[in-house]
Amino acid sequence: MRAASEALGRKRKPSHKGPGRRALEGALLGLACAAVFFSALGALRVLDSFEFRLWDARVRAFARPSPETDRIRLILLDQGSLDWAEQQLGVQWPWPRELYGVVVSFLTRSEARAAAFDVLYTESSFYGMEDDEAFARAVRDSGRVVAALQLSREQEGSESWPSGAAEPPEAGILPGSSVEDLPRAILPIPELATSAAALGNVLARPDPDGINRRLPPLARFDGRTVPVLGLAAYALGEGVRDLEIHPGEVRAGTLRVPLDGDGRAVLRYRGPSQTHEAVNAGAVLRSEIALREGGVPEIDPSFFRDKYVFFGFSAPGLKDLRPSPVGEAYPGVEVHATFLDNLLAGDSVRVPPGWVSAVLVLALGAAAGAAIRLCRDALQSAAVLGVCLVLPFGAGWIAAAAGVWVPVAVPEGAVLIALIGGFVVNYAGEGRQKRFIKEAFSQYLSPVVIERLVQNPDRLTLGGEKRRLSILFSDIRGFTSISEGLDPVSLTALLNDYLSEVTEIIYRYGGTIDKYEGDAVIAFWNAPLDLPSHALNSVKAALEYQRRLAEIRPRLAKTAGRDVFARIGINTGDVVIGNMGSRQRFNYTFLGDAGNLASRLEGINKQFGTFIMVSENTKDAAGEDPEVAYRELSRVTVVGKNEPVRVFEPLYRAEYEKRAGVLERFDRALKLYYAGDFRGALEIFGAIRDSDPPAAAYSERVERLLADPPREWSGVWAVTEK
Repeated sequence: MRAASEALGRKRKPSHKGPGRRALEGALLGLACAAVFFSALGALRVLDSFEFRLWDARVRAFARPSPETDRIRLILLDQGSLDWAEQQLGVQWPWPRELYGVVVSFLTRSEARAAAFDVLYTESSFYGMEDDEAFARAVRDSGRVVAALQLSREQEGSESWPSGAAEPPEAGILPGSSVEDLPRAILPIPELATSAAALGNVLARPDPDGINRRLPPLARFDGRTVPVLGLAAYALGEGVRDLEIHPGEVRAGTLRVPLDGDGRAVLRYRGPSQTHEAVNAGAVLRSEIALREGGVPEIDPSFFRDKYVFFGFSAPGLKDLRPSPVGEAYPGVEVHATFLDNLLAGDSVRVPPGWVSAVLVLALGAAAGAAIRLCRDALQSAAVLGVCLVLPFGAGWIAAAAGVWVPVAVPEGAVLIALIGGFVVNYAGEGRQKRFIKEAFSQYLSPVVIERLVQNPDRLTLGGEKRRLSILFSDIRGFTSISEGLDPVSLTALLNDYLSEVTEIIYRYGGTIDKYEGDAVIAFWNAPLDLPSHALNSVKAALEYQRRLAEIRPRLAKTAGRDVFARIGINTGDVVIGNMGSRQRFNYTFLGDAGNLASRLEGINKQFGTFIMVSENTKDAAGEDPEVAYRELSRVTVVGKNEPVRVFEPLYRAEYEKRAGVLERFDRALKLYYAGDFRGALEIFGAIRDSDPPAAAYSERVERLLADPPREWSGVWAVTEK
């Protein structure tokens, strides 16, 4: 670690910005990207087509009848009605006005609340004046009919309200309200205009993509505020004579209709065509004729009682089928019925003001920028990308369920741009930082640890801190005599070969090399990054260390001139770890008694003839593992310490089970030794001493104790040399 530490001290390294700093930078970057995107594309409505399609999907998903849907009925002049009239009555299109009068008479008989005709009767009947007068008489007798006119900006049409026609409700227009002035009107024939109880505007301009999503509730013409057909039917049916136009809404009696920025109501469609109960015009005609002749009608008059009834065309040849979010061929009359349904239910779609959309775009952009700047790897980036891109859709979906049209396309684009900006900054800035970390630590940390540092550079603390580490000390047995028999070149080759193998194993188990001191290796786990399984990893590394050393022993012996064995000591405990040294030179290392004990345990192996010794702290911290088993070796006191430490030899479980008979006998003898039964212990130790070095060590010790019994006995093996 020394060279890495010096690199940190000497090189001009990238600063490790904290999460708060990176989040702030990302938020500002995202805010800037979102602002540019919103002003360049959002304000110019480049994404309107995409937004419309997204909205239509939400409309279809949440299309449901309302509690007021059943108050509305439809009479549709469909192809079947046209065929029936031609075959049974000998009447071709266009129908005589008298037939419409028959429909009105049936609705009058049925006591419908209001009957709105989405039909423009702009020319006198082909069948003569009497035909128009018959229709007008039925309308006048009903007193419940709303006739259609169409306001426009076209050059053709009247500029004056029809003489003698019913006046629309009075409308109070508050400052800031948006009501379109339309100078021309296509009017019904005078006979109908003067007979109808009300007139309603049937102008329905689609959005730029041709889909009908909105209706203007009111429009100004010839000094009058003319209601749309559905609103006119409601005013007639409820006797409403006063309307109020406020910024963002129209009030009709106790009901309110929210408006978008252009003064139009966004429709909440209830479902596909004929979600409102519908009958065909032929059935209504036959029912009225049957009742006049004393017969049984196809349609019970109660079907229309106290209902708002809309009459319109659904036959394809009559050209009143319009694209809508819920269908490509949606009868125009149902658009007006939907408006009335929304008005009655009080759940028309609300459109937030433009500034709300701007705030949403900027907020999402800032959030996306902050989130992507906090990412440290591809997996995190992919997760943030997925969440951030789904967020505008999710927000729009939830809002639609509540009846609010929250834009999705522009926020989605702003989030995407913010994410791209964050990606670029991460790649440019943090790529340099990651390269620095890899260069500084590649020779001293395992690739796994380096990758974790690259992903989380803030976890690299360059000052002292208290941490719980598992510390390993290892040393080659008899290295001094080995080195004395080798020339410098051979000695260097031996050490390089040996240390390369050892280092690779330590790295594989997530360890950090503290230093090499000749043949000695000092390593630790759980720093500079957290490793919850540090104790178990250190034990497994030691076992693998000895297994690999056995494999390469013949190769090392060719250079060393003898077999090479290494002893390992491991302890787990709290130490202070960080940069130790001067301002000019420092080393990333640790200080503390836990390290000293690990060093002592390495040396104590000599007393027991073992090659790995771990403390009770390490064994307990490692916990149970199916690959590792332990045998207790002793209770020892080391030089400079009075408190005894229980020490263990870890074994691969397969080896432990293979030697179970010897190990179990050793354990029984050890218990007798602890209890002071030296003769009983010697009997068992002596029986297995040839196959178990620790048993041989105990045999010699027990023999000395029998020859010179201690005055007091604690069972502790006092180690008097380092």
